[in-house]
Amino acid sequence: MPKLIIITHPEVSIDPAVPITEWGLNALGRKRAAEFATSGILSNVTQIWTSGERKARETGEILAAPRTLPVNCNLGLGENDRSATGYLPRYDFEAAANVFFAQPESSYRGWETATEAQIRIHRTVTEIIQSHDAGDLAIVTHGAVGTLLWCALSNCSIDRKHDQPSQGHFWQADLATLKPDSCWVSLA
Repeated sequence: MPKLIIITHPEVSIDPAVPITEWGLNALGRKRAAEFATSGILSNVTQIWTSGERKARETGEILAAPRTLPVNCNLGLGENDRSATGYLPRYDFEAAANVFFAQPESSYRGWETATEAQIRIHRTVTEIIQSHDAGDLAIVTHGAVGTLLWCALSNCSIDRKHDQPSQGHFWQADLATLKPDSCWVSLA
């Protein structure tokens, strides 16, 4: 049975002076992505899609290299829009993320709501699947929207308890039923 594999980018170089969407992978993130690229989990992947954010594109390129696959980009796969606040220090970001998940219908200081982000990611992934021919489909995205998609496909309410524990995880679903086979699993 072909699989849908939802992958989040691993560790990034955080620079408050650079827009979040332009943060790239750091050395550890590149290493983890390269190790995952050669794992058997991706052996049947025939298509790779990423969000437009640099960290996701870089991850997708690393994953595609051993299979010489092209990397497709869809802006609808992006992380929840947090541009209203921009960079937040870690403690403030974690507090904001807690509010984002706990109050999915409300916008945290101008952020895209969790409900809006969930609808967007679900619609985008559905559209990509409709154009997919055969084999496994890998989508490189981000933690919050990957969790929101998992919640939608698992018929669970939005809750941060389903979030990845750190950057660089994946989950799989049957491509026909879209029922997730697992929760988040570390890339390495």
